[in-house]
Amino acid sequence: MSLADLPTKFQAYTRTSIRSARQWDWMAPELQEAVTVLSTVLPFRTNAYVLDQLIDWNRVPDDPIWRLVFPHRDMLPPEDYARLKQLVLGQPDPDRLATYVTALRLRMNPHPAGQMTHNVPSFEGAQLRGIQHKYRETVLFFPGAGQTCHAYCTFCFRWPQFVGMDDYKFDARASHELVAYLRAHPHVSDVLITGGDPMIMNARALAAVIEPLLVPELGHVQNIRIGTKSLAYWPQRFVTDRDADEVLQLFEKVVASGRQLAIMGHYSHAAELRPAVAQRAVRRILGTGATVRMQAPLIRHVNEDPASWVELWTTGVRLGAIPYYMFVERDTGPREYFALPLARAYEVFSEAYRQVSGLARTVRGPSMSAFPGKVLIDGLPTIGGEKVFALQFLQARDASLVRQPFYARFDPQATWLDQLKPAFGAERFPFELAAPRIVPLHPTSALAA
Repeated sequence: MSLADLPTKFQAYTRTSIRSARQWDWMAPELQEAVTVLSTVLPFRTNAYVLDQLIDWNRVPDDPIWRLVFPHRDMLPPEDYARLKQLVLGQPDPDRLATYVTALRLRMNPHPAGQMTHNVPSFEGAQLRGIQHKYRETVLFFPGAGQTCHAYCTFCFRWPQFVGMDDYKFDARASHELVAYLRAHPHVSDVLITGGDPMIMNARALAAVIEPLLVPELGHVQNIRIGTKSLAYWPQRFVTDRDADEVLQLFEKVVASGRQLAIMGHYSHAAELRPAVAQRAVRRILGTGATVRMQAPLIRHVNEDPASWVELWTTGVRLGAIPYYMFVERDTGPREYFALPLARAYEVFSEAYRQVSGLARTVRGPSMSAFPGKVLIDGLPTIGGEKVFALQFLQARDASLVRQPFYARFDPQATWLDQLKPAFGAERFPFELAAPRIVPLHPTSALAA
């Protein structure tokens, strides 16, 4: 399909408006029911581009992009689904439904890896609810205007941002607190603007967040990253949107300031990079001097085929993008539906990695973004007659642990770090021997440990 035939006006579909999409009638009644029922608990949002260009409707419900955006009944245990269905489709009782929905959400570990308890910094006597600071060099910023997406992924580990759980939400009303915080923390070299999706913001709002970071007083901030799924779900953002050129001019301004601008593209499947408009978006961004990096978790039902990763990374490299991370699906939301055993994750990564050239072997994985840091599964060796997981930290709260190998007993069923046991008779992992050590960054700040 040519660019002229693509939708240029963004049209979102939510749990109520999806019935107006022509594709709604293409789904079997039981699939429609699951969307209606589960979207009371988990966020649901898609758009015309995803429906028209990315989903192969002849493969539904097994199409990977359909699984990526439409909830499936197996995301809840059968008894929970039955109860929820009764409350949603039976006799209306809004209070009982709201109580049950809240209970289900709280059981889903809404903020994994200490995001709310250990990553939110305090500054000048107050917590900064729109900022996270887990690793010494990198600060995450959540602009309030960027706390939605062009479409929601069913696996998203930040799903509480989108379902009205205000006590679990990260959103900053303005960027002045970020600027003040960065001035007081000269060790910070990287700012990641995240969400939600910052690219849902118009060019003026995005500039209001980014341009204050370009002042000489913040010269220590050398790298600005934008985490976005728009390259996959609405590449028109960089091509045909009314302010697409303004966005690219902003990117040029960042690069001209001497900083690196890295667009962290969340690509979950090769199908997302096949359309011509998606490839043109990458090329236009690279034309500004910014870089594009590719990352996504490994997700059962979506991208467990190594061939998809091979195609994705190979296409990305041809366009000039940089394969960056394959993550392990986080322990939140309907994780039992999406999670793969760590051993299988390593096999998928290794099989894909072996089939790409050295230019694509910049990718790292599979990596768990766990409480103590990013833990890489580095191999499944047999040492001294014992099969083990070889592990290392790519990033850690305690920076002394980075790149230090450690080992866990092999467990073919384990899907997350907290299910592993130390190997070779050790009682604890290195990160459990002491509380996380965070080097104070400034005497006026209190970074949560």
